[in-house]
Amino acid sequence: MTATKKNALGRGLGALIDGVEKEVLDKKVEANLEIDINSIEANPFQPRSHFDKQALEELAASIKQLGIVQPLTVREIAEGRYQLIAGERRLRAARIAGLSHVPAFVRTADDTAMLELALVENIQREDLDAVEVAISYQRLIEECSLTQEQLSDRVGKQRSTVANYLRLLRLPAEIQLGIRNKQISMGHARTLINIDDPQKQINVFYTVINDDLSVRATEDLVRHIQNALTKDPVKAEKKVRLNNDFEELSGQLSKVFKARVQFRINEKGKGKIVIPFESGDEMERIIGLFDKLNS
Repeated sequence: MTATKKNALGRGLGALIDGVEKEVLDKKVEANLEIDINSIEANPFQPRSHFDKQALEELAASIKQLGIVQPLTVREIAEGRYQLIAGERRLRAARIAGLSHVPAFVRTADDTAMLELALVENIQREDLDAVEVAISYQRLIEECSLTQEQLSDRVGKQRSTVANYLRLLRLPAEIQLGIRNKQISMGHARTLINIDDPQKQINVFYTVINDDLSVRATEDLVRHIQNALTKDPVKAEKKVRLNNDFEELSGQLSKVFKARVQFRINEKGKGKIVIPFESGDEMERIIGLFDKLNS
């Protein structure tokens, strides 16, 4: 992904949606008009359903003092009638503040562009929880006919990041609600995804909450559960025996190299030996030991 796409979130909605900046944003009717607040209809594609009352009142107080700093974005649907594209919070707060007119950019946009603009603006919010992000990603894919690769370009995120969010939607509704209520973090949720059985996912979910487990502790718990479910006890015993053998050898080599030597081995028995070093001098010391062993 190019640096341009990575920085897209800092450059406005036009940078996020291929073609929209040219075909929609550049074809604005007029910019920064003062529009009668009662002439603006809600966006039917607005993905956000909950607005914090206290946050809206705080924004309304700010608007009373400073006005609306960032204009709304609307499209004209009839003479003197407009439909909101972006800025739902600002519009609601402006009404609380008692404003009769609000600044707005008037754009030309069809329904697909409306949906895409609304969803991408929603994703940009800092207070969005992980499930809300995932739902917005899913809607962009399904309703705007995007692939994951195209979506990652739209929102300026790595494809793996997009995939991780989408995987959250596979979790039971109970856990998704826990994410939205900030009972667990996305790190916890990503760990729970590794459990195949939904009921076991829910059991671990409540263990995490009741015992206030960290993400690392949750990973250890899930790993323990998966090991306990190993169907081949002979294979499991062999694996433990191999691990013990390699642990002993690791200890011996660690003494030789004066560094923590580790073995990384997969289920097929293939692997590698890792000798970490903290500096160039330490690397030279380890290489010198190899030279001595070869001489």
